[in-house]
Amino acid sequence: MTDYHEKTMLSVRGISKSFGVVNALSNVDLDLAAGSVHALVGENGAGKSTLAKIISGSVFPDAGQMQLAGKTYSPTGRRDGEKAGIRMVMQELNLIANLSVAENIFIENLPSHFGIINYKKLKQQAQEVMESVGLQI
Repeated sequence: MTDYHEKTMLSVRGISKSFGVVNALSNVDLDLAAGSVHALVGENGAGKSTLAKIISGSVFPDAGQMQLAGKTYSPTGRRDGEKAGIRMVMQELNLIANLSVAENIFIENLPSHFGIINYKKLKQQAQEVMESVGLQI
């Protein structure tokens, strides 16, 4: 029989975070298993977003450690988290109205060369992403 910890993809231990005098998280432990779906539920101000931002690399914890796939994980920023395969979908997504769907999808990573956007490649990448979730542009 496989030990539960062999299936753990992300392990969070003792995570704490304060913003001034406000203690947002205090000694939080969490294990997320590979191949499963998880929900983080709680009242407003319970620290759900803060924990998610720490895991994604957008916010740095005051204390605690994380492991991703059995290795120490301490992202130095959101891009570092993304490189490790962690992305955070914001609750309130702000789209830019005068940009296309494709441009909004890749706003932070537009395919370009010397600052000129490759719209053919952008459209191809957007179509692939949309098709992967059953949508079309």
